[in-house]
Order: sequence, then structure tokens, then C-alpha cells
Amino acid sequence: MAAAPILIGTLALASCSSSKSSSSSSSGGNKPGYTIGFQGPLTGPNAQLGINIDNAVKLAVAQANASGSLPFTLKVAEADDQGDPAKGPTAAQQLIGNSNVVGVVGPTFSGATKAAEPLFAQANLASVSASATNSTLTDPANGFKTFFRIVPPDSAQGTSAADYMAKVLKAKSVYLIDDKSDYGVGLCGNIKAQLGTDGVQVTGDSVAAGTNDYSAVATKVANSGTQALYYCGYYADAAPLAKAMKNTPYTGKTLSDDGTNDPKFIALAGAASEGWQFTCPCLSAAAATDATTMKFVTDYTASANQPPGTYSPEGYDVANTLITVMKPLGTNVTRAGVAEGLKTVDYKGLTKQIKFQPNGEVTEKAIYVYQVQNGKITELGTVDKLIAG
Repeated sequence: MAAAPILIGTLALASCSSSKSSSSSSSGGNKPGYTIGFQGPLTGPNAQLGINIDNAVKLAVAQANASGSLPFTLKVAEADDQGDPAKGPTAAQQLIGNSNVVGVVGPTFSGATKAAEPLFAQANLASVSASATNSTLTDPANGFKTFFRIVPPDSAQGTSAADYMAKVLKAKSVYLIDDKSDYGVGLCGNIKAQLGTDGVQVTGDSVAAGTNDYSAVATKVANSGTQALYYCGYYADAAPLAKAMKNTPYTGKTLSDDGTNDPKFIALAGAASEGWQFTCPCLSAAAATDATTMKFVTDYTASANQPPGTYSPEGYDVANTLITVMKPLGTNVTRAGVAEGLKTVDYKGLTKQIKFQPNGEVTEKAIYVYQVQNGKITELGTVDKLIAG
């Protein structure tokens, strides 16, 4: 799918339109126009994780245009990579080829990010991910000089997930299953390393994403006598695994990651989702009590016709971070100017204070735990607080 430019203007915000259509015209007068790109899955088995972010980007742009304070007008251009590494470069090239695109929100998934970043770096086009967590993405040796992210890497999530299972759940043995993706393999590797440090016995397995029948591995988990199962992958595959586990005599804890932490997991797994826990470097907007985040929930729900989901607040923060960097550039916003401005940005977002280290990592690194309770995802707190008691 081509990267489609979307003009989101005053009318979209003022009317609080519930339509997912992205075409609301705004009079920019003589102001120049610039475009913020979005790359992620808008179709495919795990599309909801991309849609959550895309909707937030469109909301941020609508609000910025409506404010009247910008020296330019903004559009959004979408590039659907389906979360597939093989489609990442094509999606990136669609955005790069649009000369009005001066910054990108995304990519969403780690594999697609790894595949796309060499192109973004070559084009000097900054991409800021709200969700790509593979630890190697910010390794300077990669040469991804224009890549930033506002979520901590899997090295942080992996350490926290392992410590949570060892110190809060008191698990003496853990069974790890990855989906053979860059994200899944990397995260499970980080968890395994910390579990070893914590003195926990680890058994591991790999099952490729897209597998239809998880009964064999579910039986292996149940027969292993493990006290906790942690799945490293996305909700489209975690759901059939959950169903398979429910058909075994397994009585231990069941956990997964930010890729599974979405209501789509509950919709796909049904009753088998109950009790599952998730670690995630993401804020639950639904659990927020501060006025700013509560307003975001109201505005997002009105504009997207659905409540914010996993990484919606982070997507909103990334878009507003880009806008914050663009605004002082006035009517001469360039890709180079945006990429340079991100190095020193200091923006207070919904989810955290956004400042980047030289390698593109964000400075704040909180990891949250969630659980499916009575058919809904409920925040339990940060790992640090849960360990502290």
C-alpha cells in the first residue's frame, strides 16, 4: 500500500469526529506544509498494535493544526509494513520518496525496524519508534544514526520480567517460548540471562509465528513441571498458545510481553486469556488519573472510535516530540533539522520526560506489569514497585 498523505485539520478536532476517515481539510493560508510519516502494521495478523499508534499520531497532528500556533500545516503519511521485516524496506522507501516527510513515527515492530533503518539513515530521515524494543537496534555499530525510540530496550524488559518472575511470583523454574522473530528471540534471550543470574531453572523452545497448532509445545510445558511460562511474541500467536495451555493440566503462571498486551489477545483467546500477565514498557492510559492523560483518552476515543490501546500514549508522545522539534524551525523544516533537534529535545509527554541519549535511547526505563482480570487488562504496577512490595 502506498504511503497516503492525510491532511488533518481544525475540523477534525473541533467536531471530535468519530470517523476513522483521515480526510479533514484545513486552511493553511500561505503556510508551508510538512508531513509526519507513520510506518507500522495497518493490516495483517497483529495490525492492532500499529493502528493503536497510527490513531494517536493522527490525533496529535489534528490538535497541532487546530491550535493555530504552528508556522506550518501538517499532514500524516502512512506506510503499512504489516509488521513484516520483508516489507519494512518498501514501506520505508515510500516515506523517504515523499519529499514532504520530515520525520517518521515508527517503525512499530523490531524486525521491520531493523530492515528499514539503513534506508532511513541513508536518507537522513529521523524515525522515532514508540514500540520497537530489540536491544540491538541502538547499537552504534549498526549505523542507524537517525533512529530514536521512547521505550526502553528488551534488555530492560527482559531483566525486569525475569526479576518479576523470580522475586514476585517466586518461580523456581521458567519455560521460555519465542516466536523466532528478532523481537521474540532477543527478548527471551535477555530474560534467560537474568533468570540465570536469579538462580532460576530455565527451559526453552522456539515455535515460528503463524503456527496453527500449539498443542505439542503446550503438552511439553505442562509435562515439564515448570512454575511459570513466558511467551516472547505477539498476540496473534499467543492466543492459540493460551488456548492450547488451557487444555492441559498446567497450573503454573502464564506470562507474555508488550506484543501480547492488547485486548485483541483477549478477543482471540477468549476464556483462555484469563489470568495471563504481561510485562510492558508502556503506560496504560485507561488506568491514568491525571487530567492530561484522561483528556487524551477522551479525545482519542472520540477521534478513533475506539479507546487507546497498547502504545497509543507512546505514539502520541512521539508525534508531539517531532512537532516540538519542528516548531522552532519555522517555515524551513528539513529532515536534517529534525534529526539534529531530536538529539537535544526535552519534552514532557504523557508517558515520560522524553530526552535521548547519544545512541537514541530514552533516559526513562519503567517496566509495567498487567494482568487479564475478568476479561479486561488491568495494571498491577511497575516491576520495581511490585518487587519492593
